[in-house]
Amino acid sequence: MPPSPTIFVDADACPVKEEVYKVARRTGCPVFVVANAFIRTPPDVTFVMVEEGPDLADDWIAERVKPGDIVITNDIPLADRALKAGGAALGAKGNPFTVDSIGTALAQRAVMEHLRSFGEGGGGPRPFSQQDRSRFLQALDTAVQKAKRG
Repeated sequence: MPPSPTIFVDADACPVKEEVYKVARRTGCPVFVVANAFIRTPPDVTFVMVEEGPDLADDWIAERVKPGDIVITNDIPLADRALKAGGAALGAKGNPFTVDSIGTALAQRAVMEHLRSFGEGGGGPRPFSQQDRSRFLQALDTAVQKAKRG
């Protein structure tokens, strides 16, 4: 049986850190929480503070993810990098990024950035709900079990 996957959390604005800790403890997965500002983490979690700057936390994670590892992020380019490294990527609402879906997600992101540059497409995402939290827990548990099976 393969070792437990490492879970990397792109921690800036991540609403599911406590859920990650819960699943990691139950499944024996090491966790790295990466951010450019201090975040209090439990003693059994490794906190990594990177310098401030665009994509430095993403770069730290992407340079370390290996096949079977899991990256928790809403950042689509980081999810793409995790997939290319052989890892899995999950959004905070439990949506898995896949090799089949990442191209569409990147294209959609580019379109939205273009619209925002003209002052269009505002409003942001809907509020995070208990249903999102539950969906995330289930998706992370599934990803860990899949990684453990190899």
